[in-house]
Amino acid sequence: MSHPMNKLSSATSPYLVQHANNPVNWYPWGAEALELARRTDRPIFLSIGYSACHWCHVMAHESFEDESIAALMNAHFVNIKVDREERPDLDSLYMAATMAMTGSGGWPMSVFLTPDLHPFYAGTYFPPAPRHNLPSFQDLLSSIARAWREERGEIESVSQRVADHLRRQSASRGSDLAFSPELLDGAAKHLYESYDWGYGGWGSAPKFPQPMTIEFLLGHSLLTKSSDPTLAKAALHALQAMARGGMYDVVGGGFSRYSTDNFWRVPHFEKMLSDNAQLIRAYLHAYQLTREPSYRRVAVESLAFVYRELTGPEGGFYASLDADSEGVEGKFYVWEAAEIQSALGVDWEFFKTAYGITATGNWEEKTVLQRALDDSTLAAKFPGPSGRAGQLPGAKVLAKLAECHSKLLAARAARPRPSTDDKVVTAWNGLMLSAFAEAARLLGPEHPDSGEVSYLEVATRNADFLLTALRPDGQLRRAWRNGKLSGEVFLEDYAALILGLLDLYQTDFNLRWFTAAQELAEELIARFRDPAGGFFDTPVDGETLIVRPKDLQDNATPSGNALAAEALFKLAAFSDRLDYRDLAEAALRLVAEPALRYPTAFGRWLSAADFALARIKQVAILGDRGAPETQEMLRAVRENYRPQMVVSFSPYPPPQAAPALLANRPLVDNKPSAYVCEGFTCQKPVTTALELKTLL
Repeated sequence: MSHPMNKLSSATSPYLVQHANNPVNWYPWGAEALELARRTDRPIFLSIGYSACHWCHVMAHESFEDESIAALMNAHFVNIKVDREERPDLDSLYMAATMAMTGSGGWPMSVFLTPDLHPFYAGTYFPPAPRHNLPSFQDLLSSIARAWREERGEIESVSQRVADHLRRQSASRGSDLAFSPELLDGAAKHLYESYDWGYGGWGSAPKFPQPMTIEFLLGHSLLTKSSDPTLAKAALHALQAMARGGMYDVVGGGFSRYSTDNFWRVPHFEKMLSDNAQLIRAYLHAYQLTREPSYRRVAVESLAFVYRELTGPEGGFYASLDADSEGVEGKFYVWEAAEIQSALGVDWEFFKTAYGITATGNWEEKTVLQRALDDSTLAAKFPGPSGRAGQLPGAKVLAKLAECHSKLLAARAARPRPSTDDKVVTAWNGLMLSAFAEAARLLGPEHPDSGEVSYLEVATRNADFLLTALRPDGQLRRAWRNGKLSGEVFLEDYAALILGLLDLYQTDFNLRWFTAAQELAEELIARFRDPAGGFFDTPVDGETLIVRPKDLQDNATPSGNALAAEALFKLAAFSDRLDYRDLAEAALRLVAEPALRYPTAFGRWLSAADFALARIKQVAILGDRGAPETQEMLRAVRENYRPQMVVSFSPYPPPQAAPALLANRPLVDNKPSAYVCEGFTCQKPVTTALELKTLL
């Protein structure tokens, strides 16, 4: 039951609803709360977090559920709770303020604003009693309330300085430096040389998976003048390091948010849709590049996890799983040795050896599963069919491990589950749509769960849901939950959905997806374009904030501008729309300098620049879809990893709405025919898969 003065019970965000019974008089961000602050001349306490955030729950339990702290908040502040996943514009803006004022940031984010929305004090988690060199939240509230009464001039001065800083920071920063093949080679070399060959990845704990950096290195390794695959080694090593377990859930598939240590062993246990979408694609591409089955296995297991645990009955993908269950972080995922032994029976010794399991565990007297021995070393320790030691076949090792994982998954299913943030975020769904569409294209008739439904079915249901439920009356929205829609939409929602639709079009060649992508691109340009170059994060008709956000850096999710540039480059390759390409190139010019200096913060941009500078292969195939020759040609374009390629297909003659790439392409001798264009030059059409492979 919600608190009588608390206004969160009807929110679309599960994170906000979780706070509906707090004694704090919470408001969602909106006209009612902002007008109340102006009318009563009270400062705003803005708390920004998200459902899967462990420390957000801690602060809620310690402070927001405390009657005395709530009374202080209610007496002196207008209290606003924001889900950062629903309002990335507010999150970006006030995170920039928090970073400027404190030098660091994170969630929960705690920001105090004047009634005109200027921040004047900021931090993250505050404890209920002084500790960790932090004041108690109660003392902080009292101090700020007193300063608001007695030192208003100083507060106004600070808030104005911070607002001016944010405006300067948000001004478009074009550069004379432009991307070039040589500069991209330099960025790749920098990433290779700064790689952690001891444990995998970049930087030190907390260690993030960096899927965008991995994707850039995989793609760029194909473009180096010598075709030297060295650059891909770092990317592949990182994928192998994570796949051993810990951050990767070897029992149920899917990845946690990040590793708290350098070894990828102990994760921050929340599982986010956006992280898994990007990592699944990285593993798919690694498999395509190397044909190493372990990459395929991780992708398949993670797709199964998403279908099983993050897919709603309507076809939307849910946002996240919480890190906590029963009030304890990671409790759902960790094990005691006795539990594993009980679940596995005769396979216990084998599994214990594979994972190096001990009675004392490897984290807080529990075990986070992470492989200790590779397959060949494990095989050498166990007898094969003849009973002789060291003869267990590699295939048998994999089969035994899969059987063990399946038994542990069944055992784990009996535990109380972490809560699910079941809102559907358009941008994140666009990223996962790309993953399922590519899986359908690359893996063929694989199934995500018990043979129940195909990857292509999952992707088409998702695309249909996004284009109907999240686009009522032709107006795209950010988030949906239980039939309720948020009022906002952002650049990343448009751009990620366009890319997802283009990936799905290149899988089933249904023109509905291509047509929708083009319509959304026109809306994106009309609503978000910055005449100075690139795009704003918020639409021209969106809410007015102290600055109009334009976040260029990739974070856990790609920058909306990077996604928009990539989408427009790809649409230009399909449609010969040079105006799309011009807008994308103008966006690239905004980031060349920082991207080359800090490549791990601009991974998606670097991939977009690779696409822009490569001799893009535009492939058009026409003919009977069911003809063996057509199928062989489609297999030929899909068998290798070619990130700098777009593919279009149609029966002959192509319909009027088909991509321009298919126009004026007659069949050769009435046979299925393939056309390959590259760098504004088209090759002679071919009619066999062998000839097509030669052109590619």
